[in-house]
Amino acid sequence: MDDILFQVTQDQLETGMRGFPVGYCVTSSVDPIKGLFYRGRPISELYKWEPERILYLLLHGKEGSASDITSFSAELKKRAHCSSAVIKHIASLPRQGHPMKLFNAALLILGSLEGQGDYREDCINLMAKLPHLVAAVINYHAGWGDTKPPRDDLGYMESFAEMLNVPGGDKAHLSEVFRLFNILHYDHGGGNLSCFVGKAIASGLADMFGSICGAMCALAGPRHGKANQDCLTFVRSVLDEVGEKATAQDVEQLIRKRLENKQLVFGFGHAVLRAEDARATIFYDYAEEHFKDHPLVKIATLLRTEGPKVLKENPKISNPYPNVDAMSGTILTAAGFPYPEYYTVLFGLSRAVGIAIQIVYERLEAREGKGTPIVRPRYLYKGP
Repeated sequence: MDDILFQVTQDQLETGMRGFPVGYCVTSSVDPIKGLFYRGRPISELYKWEPERILYLLLHGKEGSASDITSFSAELKKRAHCSSAVIKHIASLPRQGHPMKLFNAALLILGSLEGQGDYREDCINLMAKLPHLVAAVINYHAGWGDTKPPRDDLGYMESFAEMLNVPGGDKAHLSEVFRLFNILHYDHGGGNLSCFVGKAIASGLADMFGSICGAMCALAGPRHGKANQDCLTFVRSVLDEVGEKATAQDVEQLIRKRLENKQLVFGFGHAVLRAEDARATIFYDYAEEHFKDHPLVKIATLLRTEGPKVLKENPKISNPYPNVDAMSGTILTAAGFPYPEYYTVLFGLSRAVGIAIQIVYERLEAREGKGTPIVRPRYLYKGP
């Protein structure tokens, strides 16, 4: 690759290092127009795959044969059970606060009791155990009773849906939406906040579970993973204000009113993308096919058309198009999981996988096996 010379200007400081290359990402990339790619394959081609097939692709960098996927799935199932001690300790944690705090604590417990001290082994173990761990966290936090063990006769996300004690609802339909949500959130390049934080922590040779816990603390913020929860709250508020029989004009006027009042319009824009998020498009298409009469889906669909129309009028807005959060919470609600406090945990269940694989690369494979050095950017003194 040709050397690229960057001259840092004063205006570029204190801007979150946006746009400055600091390393390689081997698992995924984000094209401003085409969106997300896993190992060079567009998400628009992959979203119908089973999770195990995509997990194999992300982990090994190549598509597995039928026998490869069968063996890999069996290996995940063999490792899928968190120990009874891990589940017991989760049930002793406080339920107060956002469930992401409980998830972060559960990751540290899992690492303390079952960590191997080997990045590659811990990556595969984490990948396998996350559905059981997250189901236990949500069931305990929600007060939904004890968590059943993983089922060997079910797939990766089917087993998760079965372990999650969601009151009522269609488990089969919910399982399919969980599968879709899971696949669309595995990875998103190497520089998003949670991924960068996780890799930075691991650069100090912290173990996999501590590094992922730090990454999930980063994910928990409203500017990152919690945006899906906030977007659903926004869609619900729009529905409450304009009603189920709202027209496109009603929604357009509401958006203009919010902007005039300096209020946020959630679900639009992205640091990299300059077109509608390909993941959002997949969610919109699925919702149109399965939930088109749901009131929240109707509102989210109107926001999809009217939001960009209004936002494009502001020349300072570089991306006025919907991102994945614009629809993810709405589709989970329509499928029978109207519990937004757990949407970031579901995000973490997925994204921890991609971050863990990137940590394996940076610790064991980068720089011909030497690994990346400890993260240590330079800060300039600013003071008297």
